Amino acid sequence: MTDTRPNTNNPRPKNKRQGRRGGGRASRQAARAATTAETVAYIERKLPPVEMLDEEGLAQIESNAETILSEIGVAFQDFPSAIELWRDAGADIDGDLVRFPRGMCREILARSAPAVYTQHARNPERSVKIGGNTTVFAPNYGSPFVTDLDTGRRYATLTDFQNAVKLTYSLPHLHHSGGTVCEPVDVPVNKRHLDMVYSHIAYSDKPYMGSVTAAERAADSVELSRIAFGGDLKDRTVMTSLINASSPLRWDSTMLGAATEYARANQAAIISPFILAGAMSPVTVAALCTQALAEALSGMAYYQLVRPGAPVIFGTFASSMSMATGAPTFGTPEAGQAINVMAALARRVGVPFRSGGQFTSSKTADAQAAYESASTILPTLEAGVNFVLHAAGWLEGGLTLGYEKLIMDADQLGMMGVYARGIDMSENGQAMDAFRTNPHGDHFLGNAHTLANFETAFYRSSVADNNSFEQWESEGSLTSAQRANAQWKKLLAEYEPPPLDESIDAEMREFIARRKSEMPDAAY
Repeated sequence: MTDTRPNTNNPRPKNKRQGRRGGGRASRQAARAATTAETVAYIERKLPPVEMLDEEGLAQIESNAETILSEIGVAFQDFPSAIELWRDAGADIDGDLVRFPRGMCREILARSAPAVYTQHARNPERSVKIGGNTTVFAPNYGSPFVTDLDTGRRYATLTDFQNAVKLTYSLPHLHHSGGTVCEPVDVPVNKRHLDMVYSHIAYSDKPYMGSVTAAERAADSVELSRIAFGGDLKDRTVMTSLINASSPLRWDSTMLGAATEYARANQAAIISPFILAGAMSPVTVAALCTQALAEALSGMAYYQLVRPGAPVIFGTFASSMSMATGAPTFGTPEAGQAINVMAALARRVGVPFRSGGQFTSSKTADAQAAYESASTILPTLEAGVNFVLHAAGWLEGGLTLGYEKLIMDADQLGMMGVYARGIDMSENGQAMDAFRTNPHGDHFLGNAHTLANFETAFYRSSVADNNSFEQWESEGSLTSAQRANAQWKKLLAEYEPPPLDESIDAEMREFIARRKSEMPDAAY
């Protein structure tokens, strides 16, 4: 595997486009314009969302969720400040258990939670709008292993993490750098968040996520971001981070601590139940959606109690499981149904929605990986999901980030972008002049309309082979995974970092070195 950059214990290599702090607006703009990685805006969907349940069905799920919130309750474990906020808001408190009067959580959200927000990127051209009719694709998250065709499956390292950030930066249909793209297990657990957040900032200028594994790590993420954005965030939202529920019906102190830090700093959070139906919820789609709605409402409302107006995303990670073995299953029709129903519920709450991705249980980038991923990404797009984590690179039920899978998935995301645009009904799209000028019975290959549009007429895959059998054979009979293998190596070999002010880089490194020196290595 190509190791193209040392870790953050070594100075960041200089590049010819690198600017200096205070170098002037014109020079910064020129440096950004020279960035080699192609920029593609977030998707603005023209397709109306597919609706799977009618008004009566959605209203019934909402009523059932309110019953859970008011009668059964949600635990806010070992976090007294959350309990006090809920007590002051008028909830019923029984130890760690909070019961909410019917409608309370929705009312809190209606008062202050934004329906759409902007996550600012270090390069303003890469800032993303989250909510409404937009879709933002972010890569894999949380895998302890990586795999590629050359070296196989192994524990991920910081070099793998940096490579994943560089590849995501270089792939135009991934709009967001993500967060823990893979776990760099060669760095102590209590210190790796510093290297990960730094890598997102230094090796990419796309938006990114912060650490959520402890409150102080969230605070470190905010501080690194403050430095990266010139010393003052000015209340800008520059991170969208993942806060998972301990389903069923619990929020633990780790997630609550991180959420509290981010809310206070006006940073966005994906408030996301994590449910495998049959284990963390009842087995039916309606029950799964009911529980996820209750959990998400309680978490998002808490975020608004901490800081009214702080951006939240209604998140859900929902899948099925094998009732024979207990193993998670992906790409199932029930999971697609859940994505669709939850997206509709999020629209009714009035906040952005996160779900979906390109999930598979397959261990390699094979046919199973392709069809399971397709069975997840299509309902994701058609449901109108706003933020798509795990959009590229996921293998083995999330245990592994695949280098080749990352490339292949990103190519599919480009296709999803075209699909989401809908049908071009402009004068050019109707092409009536082509009909008027083309002789009867002749093909359209030489028509002026074809010649004017041929370069952009159809999506061109960077991975698929559409040549003749003879040409494919003469070029080595390569599989899709083998072609993707060559592509990620080429991208890393040609990678150039985006501009980063030297004084900002030095200040971030000094902060990281100081924070690491303040704590002994730890495995938790």
